[in-house]
Amino acid sequence: MRALLVVNPMATTTTERGRDVLVRALRSAVEVEVAYTRRRGHAASLARQAAESGVDFVVTLGGDGTVNEAVNGIMGASSGERPALAVVPGGSTNVFARALGLPKDWAEATGVILEALREGRSRLIGLGLADDRYFTFCAGLGLDAAVIRRVEQARLRGRVSTPALYLRSTARQYLRDWAAGRVPANQPAITLERPAEPPEEKLATVIVQNTSPWTYLGNRAINPNPEASFDLGLDVMALRGLNVPSTTRTVTQLLSRRDPHGKHVLRLHDVTEFTLHAGRAQPFQLDGDYLGEREKVRFTAVAEALRVIC
Repeated sequence: MRALLVVNPMATTTTERGRDVLVRALRSAVEVEVAYTRRRGHAASLARQAAESGVDFVVTLGGDGTVNEAVNGIMGASSGERPALAVVPGGSTNVFARALGLPKDWAEATGVILEALREGRSRLIGLGLADDRYFTFCAGLGLDAAVIRRVEQARLRGRVSTPALYLRSTARQYLRDWAAGRVPANQPAITLERPAEPPEEKLATVIVQNTSPWTYLGNRAINPNPEASFDLGLDVMALRGLNVPSTTRTVTQLLSRRDPHGKHVLRLHDVTEFTLHAGRAQPFQLDGDYLGEREKVRFTAVAEALRVIC
């Protein structure tokens, strides 16, 4: 079997020595070519070229952003059979790998992948599609994407990605927007439209999940839609406003591992297709990567789209 190992050299939880150990371990089982990413979007190009050259699977060593790019490269290949994907967690959170049931530690996860290769073990999972880009576990339009933008800016200034950084960024983003009058409770900006269903209007922020959980704070899973699954359509949680009492109640429910509920909460389960329309451009994220601002995004669930080794 032939494989491409796509390595993000900036991965936060591995070292050069650790990467060498990983390469030797993989080469004990398969023929491996190693490629290092050099810029944003490079992993997608590498994975697409590998898929078109006929490799059997692509392995990523990096965080969720590297995984997302590799998935889009595999899915965007213009010829050949799509290779399977194996994920070695090397980022700070690694939601996708953990949602697959892989250990958080990269060395232990490598052991699980090698065992799966020996046993021929894999599974087909569904993906989400936002316009023309695939995502593996989550998307967001509104507040959560604005928080991710703030975290990415902090990391560019040398800050380390930690649960405390995300919590501080969430509080500061919320208070900044509230003080600036951008998210008052009586002026929500987003409408959700589904085929043959009445529109859901006056939404302030929207979270989309392709699996559960949505994210982690350290070892604590944060789960707005706990029934979300790789084997089903997409799940949605939206807030009908961001006033202080209702938003505080929802955050408390999430942190205490209770399902979010209340008149201000919209939740949809196993949805195949929907479109979000924003009255003004909103921050947008996929799989924890900030992708700018959008006024409209069409979401589609793509069943049994990708084979993964886990």
